[in-house]
Amino acid sequence: MISAIFEYQFLQYAIIAAFMASIVSGLISVIIVEKKLVMMTGGIAHTSYGGVGLSFLVGFQPIIGAFLFSILAALGISFINNKLTGIKDIVIAMFWSLGMALGVLFVGMTPGYPPNIQSYLFGNILSVTGFDLILMAVLTVIVVLVIVIFFQDWKAHLFDQEFTKVLRKKTTVMENILLVLLAITVVVLIRVVGIILVIALLSVPAATSSLLTSKLHLRMIYSALFSLFFILTGLFISYLTDYSSGAIIVFVGIITYVLVWWAKIRSAKSMIRKVRASNG
Repeated sequence: MISAIFEYQFLQYAIIAAFMASIVSGLISVIIVEKKLVMMTGGIAHTSYGGVGLSFLVGFQPIIGAFLFSILAALGISFINNKLTGIKDIVIAMFWSLGMALGVLFVGMTPGYPPNIQSYLFGNILSVTGFDLILMAVLTVIVVLVIVIFFQDWKAHLFDQEFTKVLRKKTTVMENILLVLLAITVVVLIRVVGIILVIALLSVPAATSSLLTSKLHLRMIYSALFSLFFILTGLFISYLTDYSSGAIIVFVGIITYVLVWWAKIRSAKSMIRKVRASNG
C-alpha cells in the first residue's frame, strides 16, 4: 500500500482526510464525553442527512447540505431547550427523526436514478474529493483555533461551571459555541465514517484516552492519536479487503478500547499484588 499512496490520488486524499478528522475528533470528543453530549452528537449527525438528501434534489454538494442542516440542528436544539428546559432528549429525538425522514423524502423525490448515498450513511474515506478536503481543512482550522485560543475557558466550563459563573463568563454562549463546533465536527467526519457511525468516532477515542490520563490537554492529544490510529488502520484494511472503511474504523476503535481497558485492569491487579507482597 505504501507504493500505492504515491501512485493514486484518492489514497493521498484519504490520508490527508484521516489526519484532519483525527485532529478534530480528538479535540471535540473529549469535550463531548465530559459534557455527556453523545446523544446530542447522534441527533445532529442524523439531522444532517436531511441536508444530504436536499443537496441531491436541488443539485449542490452534499457536504454543504450536511453542514447547513447540522448547524441548524445544533442551534435549533439549543434554542428550544433554553426556552423549554427539561425536554432536551425529546427535542434531540425529534430533530434526529425529522432529519432522517427529510433525507429519505428528498432522495425519493430526486429525478432519475436514485443517488448513491451509501458513502454518506456509512462512510467511505477512499471516496473523499478535493472539494471535501478544502471544506474539511477550513472547518478543522476553525475548530482548532477556537479550542486552543479559549482552552482555559473550556477547562473551566467543563470542570467548574460555578466558577465560570462567578467570573461572569456566559455559560450559555459557551454551550452554543460548543454545539456549533460539534456540528462542524460532524461534517468533517461524515466522509470518514458516515452519518450512522459518526457517534463512535466522537466517543471511543475520548473514552480510550480517559483510561490513560485525567489531564484535559493530554486526553485531547491521546484522543487525537487514537483517532488517527483507528482511521488509518481502517483505511488500510478497507483498501486491502474492499469492505466499508467506516465500519472497520469503528471495529478497530472498539477493539482498541477493550484492549486498553483490559491492560489497565491487569496493571492495577498486578500493582495490588506487589503492594500486598511487599507488606506481607
